[in-house]
Amino acid sequence: MVEVQERKSRRGGGRAARVAARAAALPDEVRPIRPGMEGGTLKVLSDAQVRQIHEAALEALATIGLADAPQSGIELMVGVGAVLGEDGRLRFPRAVVEEALSKAARNLTLPARDPQHDLELFGRKVHFGTAGAAVNVVDVANNSYRHSTSQDLYEAARITQALDNVHFFQRPMVCRDIADNLEMDLNTIYGAVAGTTKHIGTSFSDPSHVAPCMELIHMLAGGEEAWRARPFISNSNCFVVPPMKFATESCETMEHCIRAGMPILLLSAGMAGATAPSTIAGAVVQSVAECLAGVVYVNALAPGHPAIFGTWPFGLDLRTGAMCLGSGEQALLSSACAQMHQFYGLPGGAAGGASDAKMPDMQAGWEQMCSNVMAGLSGLNMVYEAAGMHASLLGFCLESLVLSDDLIGQAMRCVRGIEVNEETLALDQMAEVCLGGPGHYLGTDKTLALMQSDFVYPSLGNRMSPKEWEEARKPDLMANATARKEAILAQGASQVDPDLDRAVRERYRIYFT
Repeated sequence: MVEVQERKSRRGGGRAARVAARAAALPDEVRPIRPGMEGGTLKVLSDAQVRQIHEAALEALATIGLADAPQSGIELMVGVGAVLGEDGRLRFPRAVVEEALSKAARNLTLPARDPQHDLELFGRKVHFGTAGAAVNVVDVANNSYRHSTSQDLYEAARITQALDNVHFFQRPMVCRDIADNLEMDLNTIYGAVAGTTKHIGTSFSDPSHVAPCMELIHMLAGGEEAWRARPFISNSNCFVVPPMKFATESCETMEHCIRAGMPILLLSAGMAGATAPSTIAGAVVQSVAECLAGVVYVNALAPGHPAIFGTWPFGLDLRTGAMCLGSGEQALLSSACAQMHQFYGLPGGAAGGASDAKMPDMQAGWEQMCSNVMAGLSGLNMVYEAAGMHASLLGFCLESLVLSDDLIGQAMRCVRGIEVNEETLALDQMAEVCLGGPGHYLGTDKTLALMQSDFVYPSLGNRMSPKEWEEARKPDLMANATARKEAILAQGASQVDPDLDRAVRERYRIYFT
């Protein structure tokens, strides 16, 4: 009996040590997943279909063209060979597009304030992050929605800072507590910077706001020279109003941002069946054509300026006219776009991981995982709206953002894929276990050696047996997500030096605390 008790004690102690080891942060060389892992094993388009989409996009640019460019843009694009028709539309001969593609930035790195969070947009490297312009916050405690505020945005950035698997923070919601649009833009930037040292994306509500916002950004960066050396904020720019029209004011904003040294997300967000063709292929063609026009525009102004090919076609429920971001069609749209980015060899981004569900429930889970996994497997460089977004972009949920760390972690494990080599084929393990061994692989040296480097363990996801779950008083997923959210926010650590924070608050009206 004593021997049995000692054996149990040894097993218990070993298990406790392994649990403690799993709870500790892993060094980078051991982590089973990390930002920028290579996807690309999923190809929803054949090579011939990719070429067909490319040719159709070029034909659309040459024969249909885009309307409503600002005069400054017209002059830039006509200057590199675009043709202004009597109907006011700019058309783009094939040679003009090909010349722009030859100058476009490739192998792009988006800097973060902390270099460990830099995003390497090479090839099929995959990164997940937030995005959007939700006007509401999901209140899970009351099963309701309320207007989003500057405090919510700051807290979302702080939560993102604490999550290993959310790699960048693009503004996910609008600060509806701020009536003045310039103050809103300033608070959006400062809330994001104060909350996280990861790369940030933002937009501007008016072209005239770029200059005063750049003054704040220079202040935060330590001067204009430091900013231009490491531009840690990019401009999410809806430079087109689909179908096939430039967004005049957004184009003016884009020009200001380029001159200020800010990377650009060229964002084309047509809705299939409304502002883009109803077919998946047609929606991709239009989005590619619009973004190719953006490539011409950017490189006419500043050849080689960092720009992300942001094809964001969205799905539409044709029965109701509602957006359906949680659909299989949406997952296919974004996966097809990833292949087009790779065809051009350009850094690219598209939407993935958003849900039509109003709460972080089972519907949200299947919708978020479907498009996140497919986008990752397709090698999409930047998966936007991958965390926290609900109600077809109308609501952002902080608890869902917390849960996304587990969800994206599992998606990234799928992106990593399967290594097949002499070691992983495991014939030596099979021989050791089966020929005079214990007859199972539990507790073998090889199993223990690989349990951290090969497997991703959820932080909040529950893998207990029903008996263990009962004994643990039936832990609730949403309650645990709320508890982790509150624990992160209780730490109270701004990512801005206190002296700089005081200087910012003396100069600007900052709404969050």
